[in-house]
Parts: sequence; C-alpha cells; structure tokens
Amino acid sequence: MEISTAIGALGALAQESRLKIFRLLVRCGPDGMAAGDIARGLKLPQNTLSFHLAALARAHLVGFRKEGRSIIYFVDLEGTRGLLSFLVKDCCGGKAELCGPLIASAEAGCCPA
Repeated sequence: MEISTAIGALGALAQESRLKIFRLLVRCGPDGMAAGDIARGLKLPQNTLSFHLAALARAHLVGFRKEGRSIIYFVDLEGTRGLLSFLVKDCCGGKAELCGPLIASAEAGCCPA
C-alpha cells in the first residue's frame, strides 16, 4: 500500500460518523447492511450517510452491492487488510515474537481471508 493510500484511508476513518459506520459494518461481516438500516441504527440523515459511505468507499474500506431496491454496504476486507498490513508492516523491527500477540489479537474473531 502506498503511503498516500494509507493516509486517505486513515483520513476517512478520522471522523466520528464514518468511524461508527465502519465499526458497524465490521460487526455485520460480509453480509453487510442496507443503507436505510445503517441510517436508522446510527440516527444519521440519509444524505449525510451517503456522503460518509462515499468517503469510506473511495478509501477502499467499504464496498456495496445492489439487492433488489436496496443497496447493501459491507466492509471491504481486502482494503481493510491492506491498511492493517501497512500499519504493522515493520512491527517490532521484524521480531515476530514481539508483535505476534498484537497481530493475533487483531485477527481474533475476524473472518478468514
């Protein structure tokens, strides 16, 4: 991952509503959630939600698919893994025994690749 891409992703998450949306979608897993349900769950106006979802999608942290008349948003696992890998790439100077517990705790309960 390029540093500019990482900065864009971190910038997208550096806003309260977007961070809440991202964390909600992480909990939903690959099934995702309809835009209207996200708006109701987080008490966000639909147009505000659309703005935030677009920012997260541009950062490759959220994806979407159309199901009937609904748009389902889900966490972009590839983009999220890319960001996490970038953040810990040089963890502990290459001493896996030191950063292994950090990585293991981040992966706990996560969907398989």
